Amino acid sequence: MTDADLPQSPERFSLWREVQDTRSRTRLGGVYYLLAWLLCWQFSTAPLQHLAIGSIGSTFFALLLAARLLHRPPEAGSETELQRWLDRHWGVILVSSVGWGLAHGWVLLAPDFQPSRLIATLATVAFSTAMTFNFSMRRRRAIVAILMLYLPGLVVLALSPDGTRAELITLAFYFSYLLLALNRSHREYTNMITLELQLLEQRQRLDTLSRTDGLTQLGNRYQFNNLFPAMCASAQRHGSELSLLLVDIDFFKRINDEHGHSVGDACLRAFGERMREFFRRDSDALLRLGGEEFGVLMPDTSMEQARQLAELFREDLANRGFQLGGQHLPVTASLGLGRFDERDGGSAEAFFKRVDDALYRAKALGRDRLEMAGEEPGPTSLSPGSST
Repeated sequence: MTDADLPQSPERFSLWREVQDTRSRTRLGGVYYLLAWLLCWQFSTAPLQHLAIGSIGSTFFALLLAARLLHRPPEAGSETELQRWLDRHWGVILVSSVGWGLAHGWVLLAPDFQPSRLIATLATVAFSTAMTFNFSMRRRRAIVAILMLYLPGLVVLALSPDGTRAELITLAFYFSYLLLALNRSHREYTNMITLELQLLEQRQRLDTLSRTDGLTQLGNRYQFNNLFPAMCASAQRHGSELSLLLVDIDFFKRINDEHGHSVGDACLRAFGERMREFFRRDSDALLRLGGEEFGVLMPDTSMEQARQLAELFREDLANRGFQLGGQHLPVTASLGLGRFDERDGGSAEAFFKRVDDALYRAKALGRDRLEMAGEEPGPTSLSPGSST
């Protein structure tokens, strides 16, 4: 699983991680509950005389084992679905704890099970220890599970003759240790999740920075090189439309030479903001391809829709320019526009070249104009007020 596949929100990531940890840590638990019961039953003085209770216990723990193994988490669940899975799985864990606690109490009470007392007590210690260190992500539920494992045996020992007092006190002291260890284990798990979230967010920020132009906050050339071929392939596969607009600021070197690079940078930032005003759909990808060259990828957009948007953008830029540092800066741009079609033979490179040729044709024909890829220059491609 890559970072892109991981849940993005902190709340959903925490739930998703808890689901994965709970699932991985609970798989073997059911096996040992079943084995512990089988050992207690088989080492009793008369296993065959207790066939009914032995079979009932074995069936009960076998069913819980199957429930653990068959209860699979949702592959891409919402927060509600992940929480529901956790609640149900914890139900299986708590039922297992109740079942073993009662089994431990039974072994301590039944005379024929006296040879199995040590097995049952050691199993209780093992299960409660595992609960403390493996399921500390839900501290309150883990405490309830440990109590269910411990209390039946402690009650039986407390009501038994004095010979069991040492065992009772030892288990009680160990129980207090488990509670302290559970608190520490819970803090460590919480800190681990926090660290994982910080690392994930840091990787996402670095990934965003690697794909974003630092000056304009538009996508950069690296982003374009990854996105453009994928969008072309998607358009070909689904038979959908894809338009590409390339934009070049006219005489940008003159702006840098006459006003300085700080004004040039401010102009580029303002240009990016102006693009956002006109190309506002979430599906549109706005990019700075380098220097004063920009691009817009418009999926599911016809040539006519893209042409109208591009022409409105060009006209607004020519009419308004930019207000930078208290002065008006007139700015125009040359534009090339094309649609991915059969002429490209499925090649993103061929598509880009057609649109790039249209951009250079617009510059050669006088700038401040829009040229359509694949069309011969003529009066219809000249924008009002443009000059050759």
